[in-house]
Amino acid sequence: MDKKEIKKVVLAYSGGLDTSIIIPWLKENYNNCEVIAVSGNVGQADELEGLEEKALKTGASKLYIEDLTDEFVDDYIIPTVKAGALYEEYMLGTSFARPIIAKRIVEIAKKENADAICHGCTGKGNDQVRFELAVKALAPDMQIIAPWREWTIKSREEEIDYAEAHDVPLKINRETNYSKDKNLWHLSHEGLDLEDAGNEPLYEKEGFLEMSVSPLQAPDKPTYITLDFEKGIPTKLNDVKMSAKDIILELNKLGGANGIGLLDIVENRLVGMKCRGVYETPGGAILYFAHNYLETLCLDKMTMHKKQELAITFADLVYNGQWFTPLREALSAFVDKTQENVTGKVKLKLYKGNIIKAGAWSDYSLYSEEIATFGEDNVYNQADATGFINLFGLPLKVQAEVLQKLKK
Repeated sequence: MDKKEIKKVVLAYSGGLDTSIIIPWLKENYNNCEVIAVSGNVGQADELEGLEEKALKTGASKLYIEDLTDEFVDDYIIPTVKAGALYEEYMLGTSFARPIIAKRIVEIAKKENADAICHGCTGKGNDQVRFELAVKALAPDMQIIAPWREWTIKSREEEIDYAEAHDVPLKINRETNYSKDKNLWHLSHEGLDLEDAGNEPLYEKEGFLEMSVSPLQAPDKPTYITLDFEKGIPTKLNDVKMSAKDIILELNKLGGANGIGLLDIVENRLVGMKCRGVYETPGGAILYFAHNYLETLCLDKMTMHKKQELAITFADLVYNGQWFTPLREALSAFVDKTQENVTGKVKLKLYKGNIIKAGAWSDYSLYSEEIATFGEDNVYNQADATGFINLFGLPLKVQAEVLQKLKK
């Protein structure tokens, strides 16, 4: 579609540096088109304050603020946790937030009869792929505008220059200009001093961490918690029944206060480069740990090992923006089957950045103390191991005998 034909654009709007300057840029470069801003509320809290006033002041005709928090947790976060999916230790906080936001943006773009959808993702990042693959899956004929791949701006410093020249209000300054992404699951930090892999993150510096404290500043006394699961889904925290969303929010407070969930990682981006980031995921770290702890009781060996293999594939799909694919849906169906007996309770001790196992119970537990005991038992005949080892080791023995004959 020619630029002149684009009259109405729906913008994925966060109010951050990139999307703040995109509104006036679109109007300058796309024939004063109408810009409708859409902000998906996935739990970024105070970042939504004053967003409508800012969007309208910078040229948007309207702003949608869509509360996606329950759907985000139930349909994106929990399925990923049940899968045990981690991308190089990263708990996918930005990755699985993008498809749900893109899905709602597509719905609004269709409702508004928009000619195009615009996003503020850079040409170096993963998010451009995540947004655009979601749009292609849900609205294959929709035009996509990616300013970072068009404009002459080369850096965040130049973005700030543009904002100042166009009277766009910003909440950041040049000294604290980390690239951040926040939702109810995590907060990411990139840029500035973190671009040098030799620099230690400023965990103890006031204002750096927002969801957590440094383990050095955590209490000297541990915090004990219990979590109940039904079919792999968290249902109770400290014996109080809650929604999964409320459990995550409360775990964020408990984990954050104890310095849980800090991750400093150099990850392999989809676009080919390595990138260093610091993540705060206090509640998520606890939830992953607790769920895995319970699975050690409830899953048989073959299922657990195959699930661990497929967790890598699941994580790759989420990280690479392939949420709306047949394979991801098929893997989720497999995961749901594995979770039928993942029901029970775990007890954890939180202490200065550590999550420590303190007990697990399940009616579906496959662990038998009577069989596993080092003491006397009446259910396991140790002499049976002789025949097992002979059969299990038979291929190895035959190969060794053949090689021995050939050496003579």
